[in-house]
Amino acid sequence: MNDKSTPVPRIIGLDCHPDSFTAAVLEGTTPSNALTQKIFNKVPMGYLPKWAQDHTRPQDLLVLEASGNSFQVVRTLAAGGRKALVLESCQMGKLKEAHANNDKISAVRIAKAYLAGTAKEVWVPDLKTQERRDWFHAHNKAVKRSTQTRNRLLSYLSDNGVRFTAARPLEDGDPERIWQSRPWSARQKQVIEGLLMDRRHAEEQRQHWASLMSQEVLTDPQLLSLVRLCGVRDKVAFALGAIIGDIARFESPKKLVKYFGLDPAFDDSGEGTWQGGIAGHGRKDVRSLLIESAHSILRSSHPLSRWGKKLLARKGEVKLVVAALARRLTVAVWYLLLGRWTPLEEVDLLTRQKVGKIIKNIGRGGLKKMGKTRPQLREEVFQSLQHGRTYQLDLEKKMPPRKPNKVDPLTHQDYPLTRTRNGTRKEKVAASLLRSK
Repeated sequence: MNDKSTPVPRIIGLDCHPDSFTAAVLEGTTPSNALTQKIFNKVPMGYLPKWAQDHTRPQDLLVLEASGNSFQVVRTLAAGGRKALVLESCQMGKLKEAHANNDKISAVRIAKAYLAGTAKEVWVPDLKTQERRDWFHAHNKAVKRSTQTRNRLLSYLSDNGVRFTAARPLEDGDPERIWQSRPWSARQKQVIEGLLMDRRHAEEQRQHWASLMSQEVLTDPQLLSLVRLCGVRDKVAFALGAIIGDIARFESPKKLVKYFGLDPAFDDSGEGTWQGGIAGHGRKDVRSLLIESAHSILRSSHPLSRWGKKLLARKGEVKLVVAALARRLTVAVWYLLLGRWTPLEEVDLLTRQKVGKIIKNIGRGGLKKMGKTRPQLREEVFQSLQHGRTYQLDLEKKMPPRKPNKVDPLTHQDYPLTRTRNGTRKEKVAASLLRSK
């Protein structure tokens, strides 16, 4: 729900497109009493700063639907002293009428959706976080394209009777095995050389973005501190920093767990109760990385791994244990980003190995651009891990005991609940009433 304890004089709905925008000026506090004062239809996007200065007031609130350029529109308006909010596009799409729709109707609908209080607000990342997100998405696309080019090459070789086993896979730097595998015609060689060129180009792009991400992690003390966690290295640390942004926007670890979609879905209505998994909501891109980190934790000798193995022995389901470890890792990320952690007095062996692998990912070209050698960069990273951040941990603080679930005394005593085989709860009162009849 939107907080409207402080009334806003005017709400201006914006329906933005890449080349133009339509604005509807509404005055009122609810959708029913809001009156449309004026509509500006299909104004060129280049006139947005001047239009905002001429036709809006600093007290006005501008709302727009999330789209490709919505964050840039908010930053442009903020530079001119105007406040703008971005609303979730999924909710806006449900309010759209299929039989009648245009830009003017959409602008009014966006403004009334905010006044209704049911529209979800989208956090607008700062410019640094936005750039990191662009890097993260570019790296994911490069990884996807690298996998596609490799599969295309292997598929073409398989179609011509050449198979490589898991014991001796095809290495990227060993094309001679392809030429020696069987006699090739001139046209077949041309096809294979084209596939190899695509493969090399895709791998160069992947290494380029991986090197930049590793450099960013090693030079940012906050991102580097995440490497202290078991199962977290440069890629996961960079992804967490890029997607989370300002950790202060999550008031509790539960909020961050929900944002990543690591809380199980459930539906408890009437007599039916359903509990689902963690798929279908939250940030899938980061959740998949945290699941991979949880798998590595389970394979390690970390104390959290011992907890996971005990849970595995009790539940007997690996996926459930891995999701639980990912949730615990997310909680640790929340506390660590806030600085509620113990300072690092000495860099242990595992952390040294992590730092060495991250420096290796940077590559010779990246080190040359940074103007540093491996020993110099390694020593700077160790100093940053120990003294780069200030931690504030209250060692005397004690967590309050968990409150028991509230149970209605009358229902609990007079009508005890039983659990059926399929997991739903039913009252014994129904059976007692049948017997009384």
